[in-house]
Amino acid sequence: MSRLIIRHETRYAYERPVAFGPHQLLVRPRGGHALRVVKGALTFSPRGETRWRYDAYGNCVCQLNVSEESDEFFILSELEIERFPAPLEPQEVDDPRTATPIVYFPSDRAVLGPYIEPVTLDPEGLLLRWLHGLAPTAGEPALDYVLRLNRAIHQQFDYEARQEEGTQAPHETVALGRGTCRDFAWLMVETLRRVGFAARFVSGYLYSPGHDGVRGAGATHAWCEVFLPAFGWMDFDPTNGLAEAADLIPVAVSRTPAEAAPISGSILGDPGASRMVVKVDVTLADPLASAA
Repeated sequence: MSRLIIRHETRYAYERPVAFGPHQLLVRPRGGHALRVVKGALTFSPRGETRWRYDAYGNCVCQLNVSEESDEFFILSELEIERFPAPLEPQEVDDPRTATPIVYFPSDRAVLGPYIEPVTLDPEGLLLRWLHGLAPTAGEPALDYVLRLNRAIHQQFDYEARQEEGTQAPHETVALGRGTCRDFAWLMVETLRRVGFAARFVSGYLYSPGHDGVRGAGATHAWCEVFLPAFGWMDFDPTNGLAEAADLIPVAVSRTPAEAAPISGSILGDPGASRMVVKVDVTLADPLASAA
C-alpha cells in the first residue's frame, strides 16, 4: 500500500470580469478495493456553493455554482489517498472468450454495448489502414493483443504536450503522428472498439517520482480501460506503455473524452483575452504527518 498526496490547481485569468454559469468538477478519485480516499479539501474563488453527486458512470461529481463576478477563477483540490497496487501478472485462463475475436457473455454485452460501438468517423480511412497493420490474429489471446496495441501507440507516436482543451479525432492523431495523453487514450479506445472490444476513456492522475522518462507528468492524465472476460476492466496507458500500473490513479471514466473533462462549465460575458494554468503534483505522503 502507498499513501499519496494529490494537489490539483487550476487558474483561469480573464482580461475583464465575467459571471459564471454552473461548473462540473471531476477531481475526486473513485474509491474501491484498489484505492481509498483518506481525506480531501476543495478550495475555490470567487465564492459559491457546491453539491456532490454520482453521475451515470458512477463518477463522483462536484457541481459548483459561483455567485460573484471576477476576472479570475481559481480551483484547488487537495487529496490524500491510499493506493493498493495489483500489478499485472501472467495468468493462464482456459476460456475461449479470452482469445480474439473477442466474445462477451450476453449478460455482459447488454451492459458493455455503448463501449463497443465506435463514436468517431474515419472519413479517409486513415485509422482503418493503420489498424490493418495491427489487427488481431485469430486465436491471439485478447490480453496479448491489447498489450501489443498499447505498446505500438507508445512506440509509433511522438508525445507533445498541449495546453488547449479538446481531443484530436483518432484519424487526426494517425495523420499527425503525434499527440497528448488524451489523444493517445482516445486513439486506443476507438481502435479497440473497431475490433469488437469494450473500451472506455479514463481521466485521472499519474504518480511519477522524478518525472524521468514519464510522459504526461505534472498535469492531469488520460488512458484507456478495456473489459476482458475473466479479467474485468483493466487499465492501459499507451502514452507510457503501462498496463495495470499502480501509478495510475483513476478519477473518471466515460464513453468519450468530453464527458471526463476535469473541469467543465461556462462563463457569461466577454472575457477578452484569457489564460488557463493547470498544475498537478502527486507525491508520497509523509508517514509521520499521516500518522498524526
